[in-house]
Amino acid sequence: MSDLESKVVRILAIDDHEMITTGYKYILEAEKFDDFQVRVDIATSFEMGKDKIEMSAKSLKYDILLLDIQLFPTHEKDIRSGEDLGVLARELVPESKVVFMSSYSDNLRINSIFKSVDPDGYMVKSEIDKKSLRAMVETVISNPPYYTASAFSAIRRRMKNDIVVDETNKKILYYLSIGTRTKDIAPLISSANTTVETRKRQLKMLFGIENGNDIALIEEARKRGFI
Repeated sequence: MSDLESKVVRILAIDDHEMITTGYKYILEAEKFDDFQVRVDIATSFEMGKDKIEMSAKSLKYDILLLDIQLFPTHEKDIRSGEDLGVLARELVPESKVVFMSSYSDNLRINSIFKSVDPDGYMVKSEIDKKSLRAMVETVISNPPYYTASAFSAIRRRMKNDIVVDETNKKILYYLSIGTRTKDIAPLISSANTTVETRKRQLKMLFGIENGNDIALIEEARKRGFI
């Protein structure tokens, strides 16, 4: 085995749909790259992904982290996502490249992720195939970033101002989605009722549903991948 053949690019794929991570592993490990081999570890939950990232910080770092945005929480009150793992990775393993693999191509969702993580790549799942996976690995290793076509279009449409769905807004959306009343949300986020109402109105304006009710707000937030 030559020196080039012995070089290994280590990838961690995190998605709560095991068929997806297994597919990434099967495709990438079977590919014949010019300068390296690929080995893919998989994690099928937020907890597994977090553990593997934390372990890698103490030993051998992953070259690339593939993160799904929507990771369903193990416990109902958990508010966690692939974006949270991206933030963690930037803190613990800044050497690792971060690529999001998501169904969402909404410019607001992407804007939020670029504000919090500034990833090395973003792939819309409907555009992922053998060719794009290979191109992503080669590009991210040598000259990031890498975007699929829809992701690139959304990035070009990114809002020019600084409006963003921040962590407090995400918590409000989450609590609304599980049926928490507005007056009960305020103490959960250490705010006044008026603050919650104001933020709800701002979110409705941001999502273009100024006259919608809370149900409409939840549905729109879910479509955009914020809950």
